[in-house]
Amino acid sequence: MSEKDKQELEQKLWAIANELRGRMDADEFKDYILGFIFYKYLSEKILGYANDLLKEDGIDYLSLDDNDAKGQEYLKAIQEEAIEQLGYFLKPSELFSEVASRGNGNSNNFILEDLTQILRNIEQSTMGYASEDDFGHLFEDLDLTSTKLGRTEKAKNTLISKILHHLDKISFDLSSGKGDILGDVYEYLIGQFAASAGKKAGEFYTPQQVSTILAKIVTTGKSKLKSVYDPTCGSGSLLLRVAKEVNDVSNFYGQELNRTTYNLARMNMILHDVHYQQFDIKQEDTLEHPQHIDERFEAIVANPPFSAKWSANPLHTSDDRFSQYGKLAPKSKADFAFVAHMIYQLDENGTMAIVLPHGALFRGAAEGHIRKYLIEDKNYLDAVIGLPANIFYGTSIPTCILVFKKCREDSGNILFIDASNEFEKVKNQNSLTDENIAKIINTFKSRKTIDKYSYLAPLDEVKENDYNLNIPRYVDTFTEEESVDLRAVSKKLQALDNEMTETDNTIAKFCDELGIAKPF
Repeated sequence: MSEKDKQELEQKLWAIANELRGRMDADEFKDYILGFIFYKYLSEKILGYANDLLKEDGIDYLSLDDNDAKGQEYLKAIQEEAIEQLGYFLKPSELFSEVASRGNGNSNNFILEDLTQILRNIEQSTMGYASEDDFGHLFEDLDLTSTKLGRTEKAKNTLISKILHHLDKISFDLSSGKGDILGDVYEYLIGQFAASAGKKAGEFYTPQQVSTILAKIVTTGKSKLKSVYDPTCGSGSLLLRVAKEVNDVSNFYGQELNRTTYNLARMNMILHDVHYQQFDIKQEDTLEHPQHIDERFEAIVANPPFSAKWSANPLHTSDDRFSQYGKLAPKSKADFAFVAHMIYQLDENGTMAIVLPHGALFRGAAEGHIRKYLIEDKNYLDAVIGLPANIFYGTSIPTCILVFKKCREDSGNILFIDASNEFEKVKNQNSLTDENIAKIINTFKSRKTIDKYSYLAPLDEVKENDYNLNIPRYVDTFTEEESVDLRAVSKKLQALDNEMTETDNTIAKFCDELGIAKPF
């Protein structure tokens, strides 16, 4: 599939998504469109898999009848193989194309009840198997009874049938091994929904250019990763972005609080052809109920909710993640609680990169105490990267990336990069170009001081600044304004004054000739 074909597919799918626009907000119709695309993907995936199994017998999967004995025998055998390899099962009559065809037929075209049951069947086909956690309640956000789809059952059925019909006309071309292209298109759609969702977008999506920076940082010098972890994984896009930077990632781990976003993350993993045994995404509050606490990860990335509230329960002072710091992150700002959690789970040879609001660099009290411990006692902080304001959906605040390593190669200093002024304006949003990203990454790798852009600060200098990491303390971006020639300015003002006097005299002359009052 060429880049042009990919863009056409993106545009077609976005056009179908707009069938629901106006009926509900972007965050809601996202769940329907991405859910239906995922259902179509599962259908095409199992159809191709089953036909490969049946090739020697010269049988097409769609021809199997689950009402006769021979058909049942074949289906049982295929189900066992599919559950093991793909993690789920769909009968021929449950495939997307069959449902779409019936919904747009001339008779017996009411499909809502059957469609609801089929989506449940996909989930139930995994019960008792290794893939159960990855498929359980996966489609719970596709509420086909919602009045937002239509006032009557007939109206709802008509709309859903129309959407399925449009999707059915688009081939995902999985048989050609181009599943990665579909994954990229899925990511594009998630990004489009994020752009339309306003403040809610931050719950499930990190802008791709920021994801790219984080991914390149944690994979520097590596071609393979044993594991990558995101404690606030949203739609899973950041985890998948890391995989694009290396040849192989053995295992993906993530945790997400929002149930709807958690479902989207699992769909995103499966649709990107990550085998169900290779990812472990959990739904829970990471700070209060961590689900992978015994694991250590080679790469950790995160874009946690900025300055979120958390319990700061005194019981956490005996939690191994937080106990060594002597103080907890404040109840009103969980930024350093996420930092401490991630450092606890970081492997000795690992790298972590986290996006935080600028306030985390210089706020005092408990946060200042934690910063000092991380730098003076542990020497884990490797780099501080300032990003432009207004690059995240739903907030315009400036942000930064903190990079931590337990075994630092360059342990005598901390690299500061001020990339806050290098971006391009795209509509109402600021965006990092490929050149902006490349400059950040190249500077991170070379650890060079560049005038008005980066500075390699000795640890003693950071100590002198009382562990305040505010970037302007280290990178001077001040540019002197050109000197002003006051005499030249005075001459210009005098000339303008003379011109205005002449104009006033001309207007006065015309007013006298016309016999009207002067306007001054």
